[in-house]
This record gives sequence, structure tokens and C-alpha cells, in this order.
Amino acid sequence: MQSQPAQPNPSEPAVDDDTARKLRRYSYGVSAVLIVVCNAVFLAGLWGSGINLDALIRTPDVFDTTKDVCLRFTWHRVIGADEPVQLCNEWINLSDPSGETHTFQKDTKVVRGGDGKLYFDHGAQVDYRLFLLAAFVALVIGLGVATKRYLIARYRMRLDTQGETPS
Repeated sequence: MQSQPAQPNPSEPAVDDDTARKLRRYSYGVSAVLIVVCNAVFLAGLWGSGINLDALIRTPDVFDTTKDVCLRFTWHRVIGADEPVQLCNEWINLSDPSGETHTFQKDTKVVRGGDGKLYFDHGAQVDYRLFLLAAFVALVIGLGVATKRYLIARYRMRLDTQGETPS
């Protein structure tokens, strides 16, 4: 059994091997250049916006008696309790190699649960600049894909017009 040659798609113009090779090579080159350019635009936009990614995505820092050493206690108002409660306000995290002291965040509220235990209410941890950053990344990627398609289509038309002229 011999395999039959693939039938050409009538919606695509017929392309010979030399043109296909040129088009593929141009496509690879455009892709490589656009990867570098889009990354440069993204990094320039990130630098220009002044967004600190470490501060953008942050997890609340809470004193843990098994991993931390408390340096200073302070009194805190507790929601659900009549009297203030003494909590660790400044501590050293033993697993943190920097040795920096960690402090109780002012926007954290302490709540006494129904079981009598204390819980931390950190509030909303959403930073909407993260959504703007994601939209910027999507815009850069979309413009890169559209530019690539445009450049390849333009190069293909140029190859087609060169192939029609008699040599």
C-alpha cells in the first residue's frame, strides 16, 4: 500500500518547497526577535511602573511558638474579649537566614473564636496592581502574536509576488 500525497487545502495558496523553507526560516527569526522584544517591553513596563513584586504578593507574618523567638510583648485589643491580651509584637524567625526581626502587622485584627482560642483576621490580601500587571502581560503577548501574524503574512505576500514575476 502506497500512501497518497496529501491533498492541498483550496483555501491556502500552493507553496513550493523553497518558498516553504524561506517562510519557515523567517517565521523562526520573527519568533525569536519578538520573544526578546516582548520580554524587553514587559521588563521595561515592570521597571517603569515601580511595582515591587516582593511587596505585591505577601503573606501575613504571624508569630509561631515552635519556630520563632519572641523579643517584645505588647497588649492588643481582641474582638470578642473584654480585656486586652498580651501578644508577641516583635520576634526572630529561626528559619529566616537574614536574621531580621518580624513585627506584628498593624492592620491585623485579633479575634477570639467561639472555642476561646485567638485567631488572626488579616483582612483582604488583594492587591489590584497584580490584576493590572496580568492585563499588561496579556496585552504584550497579544500584541506580539498579532505582530508575528502580520509580519509573516506580509512576507508570504512578498514571496508570492516575487514568484509571479518572470525571471
